[in-house]
Amino acid sequence: FFDRYKKSQLIRVMRPLSPEETRIFFEKLAKYIGRSIKHLLDAKSGKYCFRLHNDRIYYIRKDLVGFARTIERKKLMSVGTCFGKFQHRTREFRLHITALDYLSQFAQYKVWIKPKAEMSFVYGNHVLKAQVLRVTENAPQYHGVIVYNQQDIPLGFGGMARSTSDSRKLDPTAIMVFNQADIGEYLRAESNLFAQ
Repeated sequence: FFDRYKKSQLIRVMRPLSPEETRIFFEKLAKYIGRSIKHLLDAKSGKYCFRLHNDRIYYIRKDLVGFARTIERKKLMSVGTCFGKFQHRTREFRLHITALDYLSQFAQYKVWIKPKAEMSFVYGNHVLKAQVLRVTENAPQYHGVIVYNQQDIPLGFGGMARSTSDSRKLDPTAIMVFNQADIGEYLRAESNLFAQ
């Protein structure tokens, strides 16, 4: 019982990520931005770090971490930008839509969709081949992609259902990108997207 209590208390305190949590998190980020993770930590606007609080990973400027420590942990709701959350039981990491601005800056692979497909994607549906305007060359299967509209505005992100070369042979109604997060989540998942 004591070990379980101690472990649950560790999760509630804002702290640096453990080596295992860092590995899981960086593997997930690398699917979208590759080796550009270092650019997130050494940004032009200063040094940044990732901190865990209530199973959520926050992207925080290093000089603000000290200020966050002065707030009681029960009163601290969030600090910085939430990148995602560890699932409580499985400890798998899920990126949140709140990380989209940072992912889109360093995205390796991109998909642009037609204007008629925007609403469908923002409602949480996958992207079909018939809805795609263009795709970055050589995007591998299951790799992370950022989904843009025709005006280069990021709408969300997902995983490639097929590689770019395989997708040329697909039927127009076949799924090309699995939707993992989209800007419609700000309304659909408002109650559990942000810290409670």
